[in-house]
Amino acid sequence: MNYLFIHQNFPGQFVHLSQALAERPGNRVVALAMNKNPAPAKVEVHHYNLLRRPAEQVHPMLQDMESKVLRGEACAAKAMQLKHSGFTPDIIVAHPGWGEPLFLKDVFPRAKVVMYCEFFYGMEGRDVGFDPELPQMTFDKQCILRLKNNANLHALDIADAAISPTEWQKSTYPAWAHNKISVIHDGIRSDRLQPRADARIRLGREGQLQEFGPGAEILTYVARNLEAVRGFHIFMRSLPHILKKRKKARVVVVGGDDVSYGARLPGNLTWREHMLREVGEGIDLSRVHFVGKVPYGTYLDLLQVSKVHAYWTTPFVLSWSFLETAISGAPLIASATQPVLEFAEELGVRTVGFFDHKGFAEAICEELARPPVARQAKFLQRIEHDWCLQRQLDLLAQL
Repeated sequence: MNYLFIHQNFPGQFVHLSQALAERPGNRVVALAMNKNPAPAKVEVHHYNLLRRPAEQVHPMLQDMESKVLRGEACAAKAMQLKHSGFTPDIIVAHPGWGEPLFLKDVFPRAKVVMYCEFFYGMEGRDVGFDPELPQMTFDKQCILRLKNNANLHALDIADAAISPTEWQKSTYPAWAHNKISVIHDGIRSDRLQPRADARIRLGREGQLQEFGPGAEILTYVARNLEAVRGFHIFMRSLPHILKKRKKARVVVVGGDDVSYGARLPGNLTWREHMLREVGEGIDLSRVHFVGKVPYGTYLDLLQVSKVHAYWTTPFVLSWSFLETAISGAPLIASATQPVLEFAEELGVRTVGFFDHKGFAEAICEELARPPVARQAKFLQRIEHDWCLQRQLDLLAQL
């Protein structure tokens, strides 16, 4: 069988599935990507580049659509080269979020298509229209947001099947599409999350580094980038109370200063700069460590050392870090938003209202005050790597 994976940041969510298919005798697995990332062995990765620059003048409401068309055009051109070289996929697995699959059915009309349904934009109660502190939607912004779903709608139209990692993410899509979408998580490798008493992290300035292991009062927060969609502003407002009440506590904040979701702040301030202006005088910055983005191995050590982990999100795509932290057995305080509540009870996660930074701080202080106990990893079959991978393979086999 020939398989073609489409993902701007391949392997992304397809790392386990593409690897498993590539390891099976008789399969040829090819991927098209824009960014160069390490890929599973035996997967042939071909990179594409835009064929033209965005137009200097385009209707503001069409800027996002133009970027998707440019990526779809570039991806289709590279796919056409593959076709001319003799490669024709039986099954295409694609992430439509950036527009790459727009024209693939025109290149390979007989291929079965599986779409990855990560998120469908809504006008309220999701990443927008939830937090009143963020800029409210104007009519023009509503129109732009509506048009952002064009690629999603096209993907659903050409898909023979679709996968969504959680029930909540599936629920964001139109009801008429639900029969086409199977809920199968990407898969969490719980074997990497087992308790390790020897885990260590080092914090402080050069020449003044201190080493910490399990049992220390370490509060952790992890996000790809520090921004309001992931509740960073609420988290920062909890710190003055936490650091005042817990004199030995250290805070480790993982994440970059770019924007993954939402808009930039006025004046091009980062959310870290913005929140330090608001609460910086009320916190001891010698005990708050902004470490940026860290290697995955360092992140795993951090989960093992963490006395309590804070996870805050608006109703948006659930982070792998939430599930990995919960599976690792680390105490977790999280926002009582729909993506979290889908798993919170089964994983024993304590939740607090998204906007309640005082309740959030108190819950964290309670966990930091508890005597250290031996940690036990958790198991949840519906997000376990092997179970999820087999369900994904079964879905492809049905096509």
